[in-house]
Amino acid sequence: MARIHTKKKSNLYAHEHRVAFMFVILPVIGFLVFSLLPFLYSVYASLTDWNGLGRMNFIGLENFQRLVRDPYFYQTMGNTIFLMIGIPIGLLVSFALASALSRGIKGTTIFRTVYYIPVISSLAAISILWQWAYNGDFGLINQVLDIFGIDGPNWLQNPVTVKPAIILMTIWKGLGYSMLLYLAAIQSVPKTFYEAAELDGASPFQKFTNITWPMVRPVTFFLIVTNIIGGAQIFTEINIMTPTGGPKYSSATVVWYIWQKAFKNWQMGYASSMALVLAVIVFIVTAIQFWMNSRSEYTID
Repeated sequence: MARIHTKKKSNLYAHEHRVAFMFVILPVIGFLVFSLLPFLYSVYASLTDWNGLGRMNFIGLENFQRLVRDPYFYQTMGNTIFLMIGIPIGLLVSFALASALSRGIKGTTIFRTVYYIPVISSLAAISILWQWAYNGDFGLINQVLDIFGIDGPNWLQNPVTVKPAIILMTIWKGLGYSMLLYLAAIQSVPKTFYEAAELDGASPFQKFTNITWPMVRPVTFFLIVTNIIGGAQIFTEINIMTPTGGPKYSSATVVWYIWQKAFKNWQMGYASSMALVLAVIVFIVTAIQFWMNSRSEYTID
């Protein structure tokens, strides 16, 4: 009987292992088919003169040599980095809102819902909405400025104002997501920490620097990494609000430029080389962020 029981138990474990293997292998297959293989294919395409339809002729590093001499690549990369100015601004505003909502003010649920609506809304619809708001003739923003006697510019057609206008929109779009993460992190801090600090005579600033900030720092690290990756890939807002890349290419981002080369000019090989360079840059920046985070690990005694 003991031998039969052991055999049944062994069969049960083997069945569980097979089921677990099936659950594990499916995401692996998805990664291989939809991520790794396209990446390897794009690496090879970057070494060819492929136009997306015809034959792929191997040309070596000519695309990368051309990229180094391409002034529009540097301009669009600079525009992309400039638009990331909104990341620290958005995080600061999100943290301030989360701190205010964590104090249990009336209407917290309503405020959280209102701030989160842009996050779940269609990015294309929001871009069109802000494009109307920024219109120089009948836009809502210029109408409000006109009340105070200010003659507002044509925001999206002015090289000076187009990037700040897009930054403002991206901050508004992602505010609710960052705020909810910060709010959850702040509310998860044990109140005993603050009570002990008050008994020791700690000031509000000391409680913030020694308790609140260290406890929410992992959330900040996560938001910085994801926002940098997302900021490097900004495309929809640019393509809808400034479909020509803005005046003098002042709002064109590197992903928008890659899309132009790939699907407008049919230079898939050259676009693949730019995408590969962008991927390497994003990887390096992300690795630096992880290294900096590992060196600043905190402990709470």
